[in-house]
Amino acid sequence: MFLASWIWGTAVILCCVSWFLLGRRRRRQGEPPLENGFLPYLGCALKFGANPLEFLKEKQKKHGHIFTCHVAGKYIHFLTDPFSYHALMRQGKHLDWKKFHFATSAKAFGHGSIDPAEGNTTENFHQTFIRTLQGNALDALIEAMMENLQYVMLQSRAPKLQSNTWVTEGLYTFCCQVMFESGFLTLFGKEFNSNNDKNLSSKQETERAHILNALENFKEFDKIFPALVAGLPIHLFKSAHSAREKLGEALLHKNLLKRDNLSELVTLRMFLNDTLSTFDDMEKAKTHVAVLWASQANTIPATFWTLFYLLKSPEAMRAATKEVQSVLESAEESISLDGKPISLNRKQLDNMPILDSIIKEAMRLSSASMTFRVAKEDFTLHFENDFYNIRKDDIVALYPQLLHFDPEIYADPLTFKYDRFLNEKGEEKTDFYRNGRKLKHYYMPFGTGIAKCPGRLFAVHEIKQFLALIFSYFEIELVDSNVKCPSLDQSRAGLGILQPSNDIDFRYRLKCL
Repeated sequence: MFLASWIWGTAVILCCVSWFLLGRRRRRQGEPPLENGFLPYLGCALKFGANPLEFLKEKQKKHGHIFTCHVAGKYIHFLTDPFSYHALMRQGKHLDWKKFHFATSAKAFGHGSIDPAEGNTTENFHQTFIRTLQGNALDALIEAMMENLQYVMLQSRAPKLQSNTWVTEGLYTFCCQVMFESGFLTLFGKEFNSNNDKNLSSKQETERAHILNALENFKEFDKIFPALVAGLPIHLFKSAHSAREKLGEALLHKNLLKRDNLSELVTLRMFLNDTLSTFDDMEKAKTHVAVLWASQANTIPATFWTLFYLLKSPEAMRAATKEVQSVLESAEESISLDGKPISLNRKQLDNMPILDSIIKEAMRLSSASMTFRVAKEDFTLHFENDFYNIRKDDIVALYPQLLHFDPEIYADPLTFKYDRFLNEKGEEKTDFYRNGRKLKHYYMPFGTGIAKCPGRLFAVHEIKQFLALIFSYFEIELVDSNVKCPSLDQSRAGLGILQPSNDIDFRYRLKCL
């Protein structure tokens, strides 16, 4: 037994030594400074994953504005100077933004490759999303979301709401349920027809049970999403795998065809799946699971952080409430629990600069997205005053949290300031400086360039609608007004808006209208 252990131990040590001597990448002339890390394959992954912001700050201090890190088998060149970000954007000839995203989607959601070069589909997914989430299509989404938010807040949750009675709940749990249910109905329609159905109440209850079941499956799958992006197979996570398959079953085309009021996004995606792809039925459904995840995974925590910071800042709450009331009065919208639902169109929602600033500030404090580009070939990346050689298949990345927490750009960067993105006239502020130079890139929770999130406009409008309705129909407050701000869950760094490490209790009740 001892001999066997000794042999295995020796073999492991020899493998590590061999990797250290032969397998470690060597920095070539003209390449950025290199951090290999000490662990085979993982490299710097553990240190990076523990606290990406502090890790990158440390390496930036050591190496300067560009350096290379070996992370989980990949070599990532981090650009940390915001004035060099444009160098990444103009390298379309040498850098591919699709390869990483397509591979990640197939790996995480379980469908075949959506890269047209692979032959499974000829759909241009990015153009599909732009066509159905922006322009005229956005108006229809906003209208549907406004209706569904009020249904979920006032009818779907009616058993909890008794006149003048406080309801205590976790703030994240509340935001999660309301935004998921409303968003699901907006994108994937309803199983019932509210105009002609005699058994409407019963069908609504059944529908809500199905959506809340989908929410539980979504949360179970979403918990292990960072592991899937890191390359671990989903079969290691039995319950999450089962949850993903159940979501896929719910979004099979045969089931979606039974629903009313499908969004243009889902209708078009179904048509293109059927006409331009060779995917089987479940693979088609899993492309819809990807849409569901993309529509919820960042919007839910962004909604939480926005409402949390409002509840912690009476001044911000007063300013936001006043702005919403002003817009409602200008639109001649009356607030009633028994009358006509509130209706705010895109133009009216766009006329809320204070809410815009509050949402931006909440997202600045909670965003940890990462922008990736994959080198198509060996090439030289040029900056203003220097240049570096990049190898084929390496990743060039931006980590905007470095930008968002830079005290030279944002004074007192860890403090929530609701008017940080307002100028002296109370309009959107766009002038931000570093070292006396005006920045083009200063706020990047949605990425940048051609790969900028196509659903960003809808996401911000959703949060505005949510807040406008909360202010209109409810009294809300934290259970403990002195509660500390929860820390950010760093396990999701690189994926977008970070979730809170713990929920916060709040209470709400209907206003006496």
